[in-house]
Amino acid sequence: MINIADYMEEELIVFLDAANRDEALRKLTEALQVAGKIEDPAIFYDAIVERERIVSTGIGMGVAIPHAKLPNYNDFFIVIGVLQKGVDWKALDGTPVRLIFMIGGPDDKQTEYLQILSGLTLSIKSEETRKKVLTLNSKDAIMQLFK
Repeated sequence: MINIADYMEEELIVFLDAANRDEALRKLTEALQVAGKIEDPAIFYDAIVERERIVSTGIGMGVAIPHAKLPNYNDFFIVIGVLQKGVDWKALDGTPVRLIFMIGGPDDKQTEYLQILSGLTLSIKSEETRKKVLTLNSKDAIMQLFK
């Protein structure tokens, strides 16, 4: 099984204060650009929002997993957003989202993508893990939690 920490970096853990879903997505997209993971933030952001239009990526339990797979990417990455206050994400259970795990990467590696999604889902299924992420205030501590 893959280790999702292999797709995470400290600089891609963002503590957010956002009023709504789109503002949170925009701030995470900006973090990806600053980190050099994406070249055109508008294209990536539009792909993320388009995916949200199909069905909300708010999976419940206060978690959202927005994602976009696009050509011209070689590797997958995960950017984590920890929200100070929950935002409405039209989640399956109606719970406001406080944890965002945004996945991006190539559109031609479906198996690897599904493995990442599966590993991430298993990690955050634990209520203890979710609560722990919300209490940690250091990027390093969050990284260590997922290692």
